[in-house]
Amino acid sequence: MDNIGVVFLSEVVGTAMLVLLGTGVVANVALAKNKGLGGGFLMVTIGWGFAVFAGVMVSFNSGSHLNPAVTLGLVTSGATEFGSGVPVNVTSVLVYIAGQMLGAIIGAVFCWLAYKQHFDAEPEPANKLGVFSTGPAIRSYAWNLVTEFIGTFVLVFVILGFGSWGDGSGLAALGPLPVAILVIVIGTSLGGPTGYAINPARDLGPRIAHFILPIKGKGGSDWAYSWVPVVGPIAGGLVAGWASLALL
Repeated sequence: MDNIGVVFLSEVVGTAMLVLLGTGVVANVALAKNKGLGGGFLMVTIGWGFAVFAGVMVSFNSGSHLNPAVTLGLVTSGATEFGSGVPVNVTSVLVYIAGQMLGAIIGAVFCWLAYKQHFDAEPEPANKLGVFSTGPAIRSYAWNLVTEFIGTFVLVFVILGFGSWGDGSGLAALGPLPVAILVIVIGTSLGGPTGYAINPARDLGPRIAHFILPIKGKGGSDWAYSWVPVVGPIAGGLVAGWASLALL
């Protein structure tokens, strides 16, 4: 398999693991008759943080982007090469994003399979959709967009900051753990208004899975909101990359 194929598969596997475990913790907290029912938002943020840890661990061949906002942030930061020596160009960016989207859909499908009986037992369509995708606490598209922009800016800017520790000391020596902690911090600090997608693939891929899966009593997929957790994170990632040129 050539390098571009390696990074595509790596992004699929890593993002699938991320989304399976991340949506899984939401299912455990939100769906009827689960042992984790009512575990609360802190449990969700911790679960998502360590879902990122697991996804990063199994996607080292691609550099563990797992997020179009990270990929695009690297582009605007001036990166010339992604994982496995893949040059930064239009083709490689599209391959990364395609892998992330496919992995996100696959991870969401496996989450549904793991919780199939609980999806069937859950009476509220909103709780079922909430496993797959984010939604605002107060619906205001402009302000929801601002929240997603800020959260993703923090994510990508700090990840790029980890690169300054590339000599093998400090944070870089800890591997994926700082990223997991960062995701938990963003969730506990900035996640309340929108559920902090901070990743277009993480939200859109599972939302597509929700739309196509035969989930009992699932209701709509809230496509009216779906653009916010795509546009906000992409803008935040792009600006974070540009900002890193001047500030990191």
